[in-house]
Amino acid sequence: MADLEALGKKLTTEGPHKVEGTPRRVRGLLGGKYVFDTTSAKYVWEHAYYPYFYIPKTAFEKGVLEEVGSSAKKSYWLGKLSAGGKITDRVLAFDHAGPLEDLVRIEVSALDGWFVEDEKLLGTHPKDPYKRVECIPSSREIRIEVDGTVLAKSSQNVFLFETMLRPRYYLATTSMNWEFLTESETTSYCPYKGMANYYNVNVKGKEIKDVVWYYRYPTAESALVAGRLCFYNEKVDVFVDGVKEEK
Repeated sequence: MADLEALGKKLTTEGPHKVEGTPRRVRGLLGGKYVFDTTSAKYVWEHAYYPYFYIPKTAFEKGVLEEVGSSAKKSYWLGKLSAGGKITDRVLAFDHAGPLEDLVRIEVSALDGWFVEDEKLLGTHPKDPYKRVECIPSSREIRIEVDGTVLAKSSQNVFLFETMLRPRYYLATTSMNWEFLTESETTSYCPYKGMANYYNVNVKGKEIKDVVWYYRYPTAESALVAGRLCFYNEKVDVFVDGVKEEK
């Protein structure tokens, strides 16, 4: 619980990066029961990169939220949620803490499911309302190399532009030199794109793990990248129309 204690101290002394209200209906499921259902959740940016949902104390069903430990000044406390025979202690609640007063933070993975309106939340945080994902077909040639070995070459691509991040290039499966790729058991979840699967790359006796990913069933906003493969730009050499991209 030390990380939650540290976060509580940081947020009550330094404050969050930003806090905003949202009219979205937000629900949390634990043990087969909705432990909260609210249209008064707050977006809280604990840092500059993406927000979390913080839930008003008044939104919780009676008896599901319980205090298990408090700070000396009683500005925040550690809690637990219990419902349907399941319990999580990944809970941080605030009392008199400025913009976070009477709000509760629950680790996303600690619940069975989060729902924004009727859409299930994917990944470890909600979508940032100021972030946009744009998928655009492009015939610019993309060539991927590692130590001079060509792993892929394609002029039938989809470029994915995501606010504040570098472009990602999604290539057709037929553009791969498959002899260098081996399937990985890794999966991850993105709020904007869905569940990703991965490949490792093996070149000249060197293995680069999880350097290629793809989405079998992406979200609607990222539908154009379905089945296409994307290399982690920072770990390979990427050439766009023959010009090497900076890592």
